[in-house]
Amino acid sequence: MTLRHLKIFVTVCETGSATAAGEKLFLAQPAVSLAISELENYYGIKLFDRIAKRLYITETGKYFLQYATHIVGAFEELEKEVKNFDAIGIIRVGASITIGNYLLPQYVTAFKKLHPHMEVKAMIDNSDKIQQYVYENKVDLGLIEGITHSNYIITQTFHDDELVMICSNVHPFANRTDIDIRELDDQPFLLREVGSAGRELFDSVITAHGMEIIPSWESISTQAIIKAVQANLGISVLPFLLVKDSLDRKEISKFQLKDVSFKRHFSIIYHKNKFLTQSAKDMIAICSHVKTADG
Repeated sequence: MTLRHLKIFVTVCETGSATAAGEKLFLAQPAVSLAISELENYYGIKLFDRIAKRLYITETGKYFLQYATHIVGAFEELEKEVKNFDAIGIIRVGASITIGNYLLPQYVTAFKKLHPHMEVKAMIDNSDKIQQYVYENKVDLGLIEGITHSNYIITQTFHDDELVMICSNVHPFANRTDIDIRELDDQPFLLREVGSAGRELFDSVITAHGMEIIPSWESISTQAIIKAVQANLGISVLPFLLVKDSLDRKEISKFQLKDVSFKRHFSIIYHKNKFLTQSAKDMIAICSHVKTADG
């Protein structure tokens, strides 16, 4: 089998049909179908179910796609690196919202000093999405909160963090350090969306104590949550880095639960089949060693 076969297969998966893949690759549709059939015959597997003239990738096909995507991606990176060795390169970094807002700018500044002619393309989203981008080879490195959910992803911790409970300045919990977790039962909660690492950690701690919190508000906007907490519409739990400025300005207050901790780690992630360029290795080193503004 050749790289051409793998590239055709990956393109069919991306476009959803042999016809669309052919248009993208400037190939006739029969040539695309033949390449897929040759792959299936060579490996003795079925990559697609063909139902009502449509292609549906099989479970085996999904497994095969993992390797094909990164083989094709590695070859394209080889082409780019060799043909444009002295040209301006690009590194693609995905970061969770907390890291993207408060840590990534410092890392990029340090990286640009080391590689002044390289461009850093950043994608900021919640941790689940960043893991998906790494999985699909849409970014070279991911900087996330919480844990990964794939055996295909390599994880390296680089920063400690903690979630803090926040409330309005007039809330009965304000500045207390002795709140029993059971007292949260009748409180309205304003939480980040499902898929954010902070929400995942909070939900897991609550579940471990045999409780369930159904939020009054869910939002991808941290600032919307902080403003609502400030207006005493409910309480929340957010990364310390995201609420530090509001706490310093005394716009909101924090409180602590007795014998409950929301400590966690930030992690650098990349696909286990990813070829790490020297620039990618340098970015990993920078994230691991640059002293951030919060110390």
